[in-house]
Amino acid sequence: MLSFITEKTNCWDKLKAEQRPIFIYGMGDGALKIMSAFREKGIVVSGIFASDDFVRGHSFEGYRVHKLSEIEEVVDDFVVVLAFAAGYQEIVDKIIDIASRHTLYVPDVPVVGRGLFTYEYCVENAEKIQQVYDSLADDYSRKVYANIINFKISGNIDYLSEVTTPKEEIYRKIIKPNMNEVYVDLGAYNGDTIREILEFTRGTYNSIYALEPDRKNFKKLAKFVDGMNHVYAFNAAAWCVDTELPFAAKAGRQSAITASSDNMVAARSVDSILGKKAATIIKMDVEGFEREAIWGAAINISHNSPKMMVSLYHRNEDIFELPLLIKALNPNYKLYIRHQLYIPAWETNLYATL
Repeated sequence: MLSFITEKTNCWDKLKAEQRPIFIYGMGDGALKIMSAFREKGIVVSGIFASDDFVRGHSFEGYRVHKLSEIEEVVDDFVVVLAFAAGYQEIVDKIIDIASRHTLYVPDVPVVGRGLFTYEYCVENAEKIQQVYDSLADDYSRKVYANIINFKISGNIDYLSEVTTPKEEIYRKIIKPNMNEVYVDLGAYNGDTIREILEFTRGTYNSIYALEPDRKNFKKLAKFVDGMNHVYAFNAAAWCVDTELPFAAKAGRQSAITASSDNMVAARSVDSILGKKAATIIKMDVEGFEREAIWGAAINISHNSPKMMVSLYHRNEDIFELPLLIKALNPNYKLYIRHQLYIPAWETNLYATL
């Protein structure tokens, strides 16, 4: 079991054993999570650096923020730990260049929830992980799945570069949108994924239902769809039932449901919104609450078999729990996993089709 997991030493253990200075590249939430894990594991941080454009006398968590070139001038050999997410080719290329000159680790920390994705975590969940691997529809999905898990354990970006697929290829070869789609966009942000779908359908569709809980994002979404026929936009979170939920607004992609906010937002289920109408494509990127959103679309998934596009990277357990849930609701689905350009393993998604 789990013969496809070849990495058995966690990057945290490798960093703990390092004799060279360790410098964190980046500031923000990712750096805070990594530094917290470092403290728990007794890993010493020697300093922080950021991209040259962001270094203007900044300090972060008590460290003066340097330029990489400043560190390279005074330290001969050191380890770099990446602490931010990169989804553009220019930034990814910079990271690859740094990795060619220094030992680079990209520790996996969950976007939502606690705990770390380690080899021991995989062993604890071996049966479920193996079940997903065995249920995947093609060899490439199995390679992607193996590489993503090995990356999460090791922090080695080579695993990601080996399995990065252009978004256009995923749409053309797996989703294959047509001109009569009933498209449901959960986590619609500013309309970017609606725009993607319309590119492949020449702007033609049956209807579009879009949910976005963040008010500022929703204003951008409403502006984008203004004047479009048969488009229904909801300032609401995707959930398993219709209710209200506490919500932390960040006016970005990371706005999320939280237990510690007095700000309430409407929450809707897909099955409630659609009524008797059948979805043909459902996309879910709801910041760690995909499981609840799937249950809210359970009738559509089990009876209507819409094509599914579901994020697998917000919580540690998503990579096995979500495929198994969708397969349980509709055993007829063929499951595919693809990773789009991103470091760390964000934009790793599940695609389910008949």
